Amino acid sequence: MLSKIFKQFLQLESSSGILLIVATLMSTVIVNTSAYEWYQSFFNTMIAIKIGNFNIEKPLLLWINDGFMSIFFFLVGLELKREFMIGELKDKKIAMLPLICAIGGMIVPSVIYYLVNRNDAYALTGWAIPMATDIALVLGVLALLGNRVSNSLRIFLLAIAIFDDLGAILIIALFYTSKLSLSSLSIAGAAIMVLSLFNWRRVTSVAPYLLVGLVLWAAFLKSGVHATLSGVVLAFFIPLKSSIKDDISESPLEKLEHDLHPAVAYGILPLFAFANTGISLSGFSLDAFIHPITLGVFLGLFVGKPVGILLFAWIAIKLKFAKLPLEVSVRQVVGISILCGIGLTMSLFISTLAFEHTDSNHFIYDRLGIILGSLFSGLFGFLLLRSK
Repeated sequence: MLSKIFKQFLQLESSSGILLIVATLMSTVIVNTSAYEWYQSFFNTMIAIKIGNFNIEKPLLLWINDGFMSIFFFLVGLELKREFMIGELKDKKIAMLPLICAIGGMIVPSVIYYLVNRNDAYALTGWAIPMATDIALVLGVLALLGNRVSNSLRIFLLAIAIFDDLGAILIIALFYTSKLSLSSLSIAGAAIMVLSLFNWRRVTSVAPYLLVGLVLWAAFLKSGVHATLSGVVLAFFIPLKSSIKDDISESPLEKLEHDLHPAVAYGILPLFAFANTGISLSGFSLDAFIHPITLGVFLGLFVGKPVGILLFAWIAIKLKFAKLPLEVSVRQVVGISILCGIGLTMSLFISTLAFEHTDSNHFIYDRLGIILGSLFSGLFGFLLLRSK
């Protein structure tokens, strides 16, 4: 009986979002109890891999953020490739509106964050935090809405979120990398050439790609370019077609995407949230709610996201660059634009990169802003889409 219930739970679209919320609440509770020392000690446990002169030694927290999250980005890359090759984004006209909406939803929140924190040079390193949308939580809210949300609206929202993730990936690559190592980048370049050779030789077995992808990840890790980007690069080389000509029914890409999704949704993302979202209430005061970082992130997500999406959508439609999908109303677009302010996972990930070399207070403020912005966006977006 338990097994059947558990399987049904895993089949719910909203289950991943529920796990993320539970993991966030658990981490905050633990951080504020006597279990915090165990929590901190556990995630600070050093784990090393050594092969000859090659050595990687990091605390468990960084293995999660640099290693497991690379698998998450790999899955995002697979989704991007599938959508561009055979999905909704294959048609340029259909893809244009969500692309423009995603751009607006990245620019305006960043501008708001900048305006609020313009007098604090260090706080400005977090300018990209309110740019991101959490696909799992947004899909979870849509699942709770049931048949009130049409398939066209779901696809439109998913397309915005996919472009949003692609934008976040580019931002990480351009602005959140450390000092570069040319020797490690050369190894990464060689790995990419090998992956290109596999494509040219029409290699359809996934194993060789994953093996070279592991080398690519290690090279990126040592190069200064954030290691998670290796997941996206690798994904774009995974073949869409099987060894049978023009047959995508046995697509290596789609099979790998299908196999990875449960592990990412029900394992990696909740683990990441559990390891990164805890907010200490020790010495916490109401001033934290009005700190510029908190306000910048909150306003960026809750106000900047919908304003940016709606403004850019209106401009694109007025200039006839794009048009609304069928069965999607203006009211629904407003609703999903608010939902796009749910930015838990990706926002947290960018915040760890932005403030990894600073004191803990920055982490309190950005996490508080992320949680409040995501909470308000989810609640107001849900209520608007639920009302007739």
